[in-house]
Amino acid sequence: MHILICENSIDGIFSGIYRAYASRYGHRNTRLITEDALDTYELFCEYEPVPINREHSQKVADTLTARLGTEVFQELCQAVHAYESPRQCRREPNKAEAVYKTVVLGLSSQDGTKILEYLGNPYVNRVFQLSLSTFNEAHHLLGFLRFSELENGILFARVHPKNDVLPLLADHFTDRFPCENFIIYDEPRKLAAIHKSGAGYMLAEVPKADEAFLSRFSPNEQEFRRLWITFFKSIAIEARINPKLQKQNMPLRFWPDVVEMSTIQEQRKR
Repeated sequence: MHILICENSIDGIFSGIYRAYASRYGHRNTRLITEDALDTYELFCEYEPVPINREHSQKVADTLTARLGTEVFQELCQAVHAYESPRQCRREPNKAEAVYKTVVLGLSSQDGTKILEYLGNPYVNRVFQLSLSTFNEAHHLLGFLRFSELENGILFARVHPKNDVLPLLADHFTDRFPCENFIIYDEPRKLAAIHKSGAGYMLAEVPKADEAFLSRFSPNEQEFRRLWITFFKSIAIEARINPKLQKQNMPLRFWPDVVEMSTIQEQRKR
């Protein structure tokens, strides 16, 4: 068995898929695995690290878009952005392997655009579940994400997602706020989506955020926060407060990044 080790990213996995096709070991004798999922080595297997090659990755992306369609390509990308725990990797096909074998099946089918309907296939089913996990979290964050206006006029939001949903959020808000300068910071991954007014966005690594700078809000922001908290409290019906239902509708892990919830929690601690 020839096992290709790739980086846990779109470029990494797509580079691995390109190498799998180019190696000519045969798809039955080739597997893909991300560096994160590799915890033990198997006997009688040949391991080959695959460095990122953006030219190869782009060729794979172009082929998938042309042969499988834009919708399937987006689902595959969402699957790559999903988080998977070591336990999941031991019980189910790992992310890279699932995407690779789904691509192989799709390209060998008469109509690859319908490949994600074959949920009886374990690889396709795994891709579907991973993609759904990413989509659901991004959908939640589009509703819960809050921007704060800093003193220099930049809109800033901080998120702590399980899945790598930052590109999905940045795409949405680039379309929604094309004339705003904004930053969305994925703190666990130390990654920021930076958007300049009238342009697209870029992803940048930010190992350490300047907390002192990020805590300096504009006068308008401070006033809007005060008004929003007042509104949030005034519409609440004391007799119908249901913390359990509130946690179901808004998962607890989102609370620190939501202005109204974090502010109320701070006030309660005092």
